[in-house]
Amino acid sequence: MPTQVTNSYTDIYRWDNLYAAWRQAARGKRSHGPAARFEYRLEDNLVRLQEELAAQTYRPGAYVHFYIHEPKRRLISAAPFRDRVVHHALCNIIEPAFESSFIAHSYANRIGKGTHACLDTCQGWMQQYRYVLQCDLCQFFPSIDHRILQRILNRRIQDGDIRRLIACILASGAGVLADEYEMVYFAGDDLFAANRPRGLPIGNLTSQFWANCYLNEFDHFVTNGLGCHAYLRYVDDFLLFADDKRTLWTWKQALVEQLAALRMTLHESSAQVQPTAAGIRFLGFVVYPDHRRLLRRKGVYYWRRFRQLLADYRAKCITRTQLDDSLRGWVNHVRYANTWGLRRALVNGVRL
Repeated sequence: MPTQVTNSYTDIYRWDNLYAAWRQAARGKRSHGPAARFEYRLEDNLVRLQEELAAQTYRPGAYVHFYIHEPKRRLISAAPFRDRVVHHALCNIIEPAFESSFIAHSYANRIGKGTHACLDTCQGWMQQYRYVLQCDLCQFFPSIDHRILQRILNRRIQDGDIRRLIACILASGAGVLADEYEMVYFAGDDLFAANRPRGLPIGNLTSQFWANCYLNEFDHFVTNGLGCHAYLRYVDDFLLFADDKRTLWTWKQALVEQLAALRMTLHESSAQVQPTAAGIRFLGFVVYPDHRRLLRRKGVYYWRRFRQLLADYRAKCITRTQLDDSLRGWVNHVRYANTWGLRRALVNGVRL
């Protein structure tokens, strides 16, 4: 029996949970305008949210949209700060029941996991297995089907009011990524399938969490149904390892069929079986069994960003702390690969 969410809707708007949710939403952003304005009248804003949630009159606000271009062009949809507080408050209550069912090797947006732990596992399995099947999903966030997602969530959530809040948040993001989605028809579809509500705004805490929920049964199918124990996933990128090519090709066909039930498709051209000794491009690195290299475009991207940050610092647009934090964060990320020369070249000749 799957672990059920035993908390009630009232737990979401308990004062201690709302206050904790504000602290989580504001972490690292208290100097930003929306977070600072909310904090300026913190008690009033939290009381208003509490009253709206209790009366079930809460409605999400409009998203602010912008594009990022690294690692590829993506539409980011930022919810108003008060909605981000609600997202944290909701996830604080429902996430533990789902987290307990996630496989150990799902690494995205989970405490104690992350990019570097994922790369460590990947490299360890590259040393043990001869071949890898590398896959990623087409239009992942734009393709997530609301009916399927709600059915997955409702299996563990019995409280009707929590279900209604989830439906409200989901509906607020319906169509946000419509322009990013190219319609795919599956077996049994009619023309009305194009009108199915779909898409999760990239940037929401709930979207990150629900993405893991959406693919959780797929993860268990791979590890238990196919018996692939050397399997890992980071958002919509996943790897299957084996010592036999034929096994991996057979598994690939099974993946296609299983994903169709979730209205998802693979990038067929990139879903190929390859020798682990040849290395794989994964999470911004080229990973080999015995070493890693940073993708060149990643280095070029940060070199340009750092030069712009230097110019902003010299023009007194940012502080020395902001400059240092950016550099430290990047160095802490790329030090997990063979990047000593790159790091030295980046700051060579820099004078502050």
